[in-house]
Amino acid sequence: MGSVIRLILGVPGAIVVTGLLFLFMAAMIKGPTRLNDEADSVNISITAKIDDTDINNANKNFKRPTLDAPPPPPPAVNDPSNRPALDGVRAAIPTIDANLSIGSGFNPDRDAQPLVRIPPQFPDRCQGRAGAEEMVLLQFDVTPEGQTTNIKVVDSSNSCFNRAASRSVERWKYQPKIVDNVAEWRRGVVTQITFRLED
Repeated sequence: MGSVIRLILGVPGAIVVTGLLFLFMAAMIKGPTRLNDEADSVNISITAKIDDTDINNANKNFKRPTLDAPPPPPPAVNDPSNRPALDGVRAAIPTIDANLSIGSGFNPDRDAQPLVRIPPQFPDRCQGRAGAEEMVLLQFDVTPEGQTTNIKVVDSSNSCFNRAASRSVERWKYQPKIVDNVAEWRRGVVTQITFRLED
């Protein structure tokens, strides 16, 4: 309620003040203007004074900077009693009565590991037939060179997405399966690709 009263009182006041300012400015513009022709004009004069330099005298007064002297070397110690002892601590090697086989600690064998997984493109032709989330389950093999091959669709919630999922898996790259330092086929890799319809 207070803001309504302020609005009712403030708007006419603002109109009156604006009108008075407008009339004042109009009177100033229409009023006689007097230009003072007799005022002194400002004269600025800048002159640069160039002094000739005598090159011979300038070279005579030049002094080379003095460099700091290097610090003196540390004093040599010739006292043999000042040398550290190099004997160290002597201790007997403990014996362990345990029959342990720790192996080499390094196993070069590994399963196929994914390097590059390119996500599939949502097919335009499936736009109207897609639910909020669609799933395609695929099975494929990995060659010794790390390429995917023999790609098969195992299960799918919507067959419209099978081709897009298969084309995506075709471009995947793997580190091949290694057994005894030899790259081998990795068969029967199963993966699931999910398509989500974004708002």
